[in-house]
Amino acid sequence: MIKVDLITGFLGAGKTTFIIQYAKYLLSQGMRIAIIENDFGAINVDRLILQQAFGDDFDDAVQLEMVIGGNDLDCHRRRLKTKLITMGMEGYDYVLVEPSGIFDVEEFFDLLYEEPLDRWYQIGNVISIVDAKAERDLSKESEYILASQLAKAGKIVLSKSTGISKEETAEIVKYLNQCLADIGCKRVLIDKDVLAREWEHMTAEDYKNILTCGYTGYEYVKQKIVEDGEYDSLFFFHVQWSLASLKEIIKRIFEDERCGNVFRIKGYLPRQDRWLEINATKQDISIKPSAVGQEVFIVIGENLDEHAIARYWENRKEQ
Repeated sequence: MIKVDLITGFLGAGKTTFIIQYAKYLLSQGMRIAIIENDFGAINVDRLILQQAFGDDFDDAVQLEMVIGGNDLDCHRRRLKTKLITMGMEGYDYVLVEPSGIFDVEEFFDLLYEEPLDRWYQIGNVISIVDAKAERDLSKESEYILASQLAKAGKIVLSKSTGISKEETAEIVKYLNQCLADIGCKRVLIDKDVLAREWEHMTAEDYKNILTCGYTGYEYVKQKIVEDGEYDSLFFFHVQWSLASLKEIIKRIFEDERCGNVFRIKGYLPRQDRWLEINATKQDISIKPSAVGQEVFIVIGENLDEHAIARYWENRKEQ
């Protein structure tokens, strides 16, 4: 049977970056893998990131498929099932499913137990990526999503953990346990559940532990999520800014309460014969060169005000 792992994590936690490292480890073990991105929004910038990361292996040893997520849960569930059926007939050794940061983990388990998927797939591991530097004042709805992902995870991997002390890691785990308690989950995370290591220093042993972490059966009080427009993604095309203007405006959008609760801004800025890949959260703005790109910026968040955000993009546009 084909092993399938679920890689969860709240918006901007670093799921795609982790998947690149994890998939490269699987490739080094001689596995042929597929990645399914169940993205929140109609445009998938992360596909370009993965395409650049795997180079010649892309579409050969690594196959990538995209399923658009969003508010219509039944629709994207059917699309995800269709993709998994296709993958099941392709002879892959491993399938990695990266949902959006707005995702009900129970959906994954329910789906894999349906025919014909239950005859082709075996659930391997549920891995939850948590931003070690993320704010701890999420709304109750967002804390629910975070905690529901933690409840089933066999391993919690802290991203952006460079410079994080053991004491700070303990505080993060304390916060995560409080989130679990708040949704009626009896799980209490302990040291072995959490991997806090700079990803560039992760060892083969670390990946072996992740590869065998499995998942848990903890229950929690269910809530409905992703309805009434609480979470959304907005798209802005052909942005022509200086880099200095870009960083300043991104910072202001995060700070402006009129824009809503913005979780993540990602996209590409064209620069002569190359691109700059932008990936921003409230805590950090990552800017790095990229060989591929697309002239779009995506703003993802909670209760977004499109007009308030659009004013920033329109007023500071540079020709």
